[in-house]
This record gives sequence, structure tokens and C-alpha cells, in this order.
Amino acid sequence: MIVTFENVITPEELATMRRQLLGAEWARGISAGPQAQQVKKNLQLSEQSEVLHDLRIVVMRALNRTPDIMSAVLPFKIIPPNFNRYTPEDSHYGKHTDSTLRLLPDGSYLRTDVSATLFLSDPDEYDGGELKISDTFGDQTIKLPAGSLVTYPSGSLHEVCPVTRGERLGCYMFMQSLIRDTEKRRLLYEMDNSLRQLRTEHGEAQPELVALTGTYNNLVRMWSEC
Repeated sequence: MIVTFENVITPEELATMRRQLLGAEWARGISAGPQAQQVKKNLQLSEQSEVLHDLRIVVMRALNRTPDIMSAVLPFKIIPPNFNRYTPEDSHYGKHTDSTLRLLPDGSYLRTDVSATLFLSDPDEYDGGELKISDTFGDQTIKLPAGSLVTYPSGSLHEVCPVTRGERLGCYMFMQSLIRDTEKRRLLYEMDNSLRQLRTEHGEAQPELVALTGTYNNLVRMWSEC
């Protein structure tokens, strides 16, 4: 399931983040497995960066205040967000799938069910740089406005196409969902969207809505791994 979300961060947050990234130190060849490193040619903010902690807080707060993302992913764990940069000199990330397990700061592991990219550059600021995801519906090409985010299955084959002009800044992260199965997660997301729309139109107290909300919660309870 590929889902996009607009305006996840505010224009003010975006401007501040970009100022911080402008003066940051970037590194090559980090945060990728042996196979992915063969096709990875981009820049990444290192763990030693002085601005990384503040940037991560902004992103995590934005996720927590966006109900649609919580509904689509049903996150159990989220790895601390990382930031990358693409230019014509460090231009692309070839086809790969994300590593199944990621180490968390507390020493535990996160199973990567959902990957996410938060775009920090507008499409007219660079040529190329599309995120291309291959799934059962074919190749999906994504290039969103700054401040927008896309989530997609971590096991899908994907790539960042070469940037030929300008600079593409982004934030990426991995999430372990309460609901491991992608299809079950999709069904719950569709059901929750419909429930929220019905609540807006008819209020919370309709008996049928109360019953359907209970069904939704019981499905989460049945399918959850926690």
C-alpha cells in the first residue's frame, strides 16, 4: 500500500529545517547493507551531526499530530528519522529493498514493515530524483511537494532516480507496524477513513457507528502482534 500525505510539516518548520541542513556536514556510504551499498550514491547526515537531534524531534512531532499517517501505518516502533541529499555529483540510489531488521538506539531491533520518505525540496528545485516503487500494480513514480510524505512497503523494490540538476533534500524512516500484514493494514486504513467521514457527517453517538467502531477495534485487537 502506497499512501501520500500533504503538508506533514508546516512552512515554518520546513524553512527552519532547510536552514539547518544548509550548514550541515554530509557523509557518503553510510546506513546501507552490503548489497544496497553497491547501488547507493548519495549523501547522508551522520549520527554525529549537531543538528540531527533537533531535526528528528520536528519530524516525530509532525508524525504524531497527523492522524492519517497513524491510521495508515498503525506504528509500533519508528526508527529515528535520517536525512539524505542528492545532487548531480551524488545523484541516485539504485534499485533495492530495505533491510528487514534495523537496530534501535536501545539495542533492540525494529522489523521494517513500512518505509517513508518526507520530501524537503520542491519538485521545481531539481530535475530527476523521482522515487520509483515497484509493486503489483507496476512502477509508481513519486515526486511530491516539500513538506509531503509517502509511505510504502519496505519489502518493495524501489529506487531514487538520478538527479541531473539542483538538490533533492529528504528525510527517510522505517516503521514496524502493529499489523504486520500489508493487506490487513490496508483494510483497516480504508475502514478507519470511512468511520472518520461518517463521524464528521453524523456525529459520534449513532448506534451503528458505535458498533462499527467496536468492530474496527476488535479487528486491530485480533490482528495486532502486541
